[in-house]
Amino acid sequence: MLATAHWQIFMTRRHAHIYLHASVGVWVFCSELSFGLCGGLSNLYCAITLWALFQRSGFGKGDGIAMQITKGGADCNTVPSLNFETHHGGEAESIDESGSKPKVFKPCNPRFTDYTPCQDQKRAMTFPRENMIYRERHCPPEQEKLHCLIPAPKGYVTPFPWPKSRDYVPFANAPYKSLTVEKAIQNWIQYEGNVFRFPGGGTQFPQGADKYIDQLASVIPIENGTVRTALDTGCGVASWGAYLLSRKVIAMSFAPRDSHEAQVQFALERGVPAVIGVLGSIKLPYPSRAFDMAHCSRCLIPWGANDGMYLMEVDRVLRPGGYWVLSGPPINWKNNYKSWQRPREELQEEQRKIEEVAKLLCWEKMSEKGEIAIWRKRLNGDSCPGRRDVTQATFCKSVKADDVWYEKMEACITPYPDSSPDEVAGGELKPFPERLYSVPPRIASGSVPGVAVETYQEDNSKWKKHVNAYKKINKLIDSGRYRNIMDMNAGLGGFAAALESPKLWVMNVVPTVAEKNTLGVIYERGLIGIYHDWCEGFSTYPRTYDLIHAYGVFSLYKDRCNEEDILLEMDRILRPEGAVIFRDEVDVLIKMKKIVGGMRWDTKMVDHEDGPLVPEKILIAVKQYWVAGGNSTSAQ
Repeated sequence: MLATAHWQIFMTRRHAHIYLHASVGVWVFCSELSFGLCGGLSNLYCAITLWALFQRSGFGKGDGIAMQITKGGADCNTVPSLNFETHHGGEAESIDESGSKPKVFKPCNPRFTDYTPCQDQKRAMTFPRENMIYRERHCPPEQEKLHCLIPAPKGYVTPFPWPKSRDYVPFANAPYKSLTVEKAIQNWIQYEGNVFRFPGGGTQFPQGADKYIDQLASVIPIENGTVRTALDTGCGVASWGAYLLSRKVIAMSFAPRDSHEAQVQFALERGVPAVIGVLGSIKLPYPSRAFDMAHCSRCLIPWGANDGMYLMEVDRVLRPGGYWVLSGPPINWKNNYKSWQRPREELQEEQRKIEEVAKLLCWEKMSEKGEIAIWRKRLNGDSCPGRRDVTQATFCKSVKADDVWYEKMEACITPYPDSSPDEVAGGELKPFPERLYSVPPRIASGSVPGVAVETYQEDNSKWKKHVNAYKKINKLIDSGRYRNIMDMNAGLGGFAAALESPKLWVMNVVPTVAEKNTLGVIYERGLIGIYHDWCEGFSTYPRTYDLIHAYGVFSLYKDRCNEEDILLEMDRILRPEGAVIFRDEVDVLIKMKKIVGGMRWDTKMVDHEDGPLVPEKILIAVKQYWVAGGNSTSAQ
């Protein structure tokens, strides 16, 4: 057979490809798009299949990804070709996979390169300015949805790998220079040739984020794993979150889409967790008691306004014993009112209101030094004697503190869960990384209906097995190639826990239509996530995730909304050459495979790791590289 086969090698602008033309007249293709495995090839063919890959990166240099894929040789036994006729004949024969051609989705007009459907600027300006309502989520009605593919800008390149990406972002990926002018003296961002450089500075940390975090660590136990999850309100380009990562603290950063152009986009290009968001009139999309620390550095939120409503919302999402950091105005107003160019009386009243609300919340002030003030939330209700006697304190009546999707924010205090005087309300957490696999308090207490301790442990074992299988299929996982990862239907967070690595982070999404509300469990494990309804656009810029995991998403949303809309949204937020892992029933995946056939995705169906008799299958997809201004006609 080897004597009659021959090789054909050709180069493209982005890759070197190798084809093997066998004697039986079949062409077989291997490249990065097939993840280092050769699917249906025989072991003999796989043993001799090698290829080169020239991956574009920020400076246009190869990054050697092919060596990571091929190290150790191709392992074709792990991805056998599916045989539907043998094992799933009825299901497969009832779905005509090849009879009709897939619908072809055209590229959108280049003006939509940075389109964020639910934070569209033009639509936002039609809403009231009061309480930042216009900066909140306002999704387009069905007739205004785009049914086209969002293009990448010309010159788009693969971001630098972490940790280099923390400091450098290719200019072509987010070509906006206004921040380099607006924040020039504050050391946020600098433009250097074909890249932006992020020196780690900020308005409140001119000596750099590391030095600033050192100041916080003198009061807050940041280094020992006690503080693991953090919330950064009004994050800018998320340098605070970026520098916390080296201390094993993961921050959920958010900022509105505003006149500063692409703050959140810059954060995600750097490889730092962030979403578009604002403290306005709607509750934050996070569960109660989620974060070990919350932070505001000149975030411009009027903390004393609306009867302290915004501080009460921070209190809701802050874990008992958690810390709140406020740096900048009005802290130390006596020494700074002139440089801030604000009246003394105004700043004094602003701080008075903050102190008043903090006392109402029963936060203990731990420190005020320079322009940094730190408060700590009490461990339980009993540690705050007399608060219920304060006439100004209004307690939230709803027992559903985690029911927040599009729910109006209220000026009320979320009660602590019941506990004895010597306990941490809601349960004490172990330090990270031990808490990643210890039993979360919400599960130990039976707060998640239908999820017992045994269920949780079985789920962890299942996801360890699934992730091991994914790594055999796609050898780029955990190589550093995929930094920003999303789990669209995160469950108990088992996928993210099994992937846990300093090379990557996972945005765990709990759909609002999910049978069980598990996001609180995910945070108790030391992971981060968000509530979302996949019938709508996600609160992020295009091209901000490297790998998307979709477990049971399309079964969950069957008959709820159009699966084309969900797939187009996945395409919007996925980077060129990013990957998707679908795990679902075979009939669902065959339908998805056909739709994405018109979306410039390359796909491969593989069996469940337990063999071909299991009806659940895996569909692997990779988004092709293409940019605005190609040969295809633009839509809309």
